[in-house]
Amino acid sequence: MSTPPKCPKCTSEYTYEDGAMYVCPECAHEWSRDAGANAAEDKPVVRDAYGNELKDGDSVTIIKDLKVKGASSALKVGTKVKNIRLVDGDHNIDCRIDGFGAMQLKSEFVKKA
Repeated sequence: MSTPPKCPKCTSEYTYEDGAMYVCPECAHEWSRDAGANAAEDKPVVRDAYGNELKDGDSVTIIKDLKVKGASSALKVGTKVKNIRLVDGDHNIDCRIDGFGAMQLKSEFVKKA
């Protein structure tokens, strides 16, 4: 008899099988047997202002002038940002912009280049 995998949400080892599902008694997370280890790696899909799916390493272009707190100037329309990284949260793009440095952007203000 094999042991069920650890919970992908809280890494509890006390998971059990319930029909075709695994259940964690500590955090009440449920996932299918087929998902197994891939459940922890699933990320929500991030889309730009026009509905195109964004991935890590993509290049994007800013579609609106954005004021930057603490900076004397704003990010202008058409500024190209290379090699983005997707993160969780309200500002879901982590990037480095020439002349401004590292910052986070909202995906609703960019388009895929």
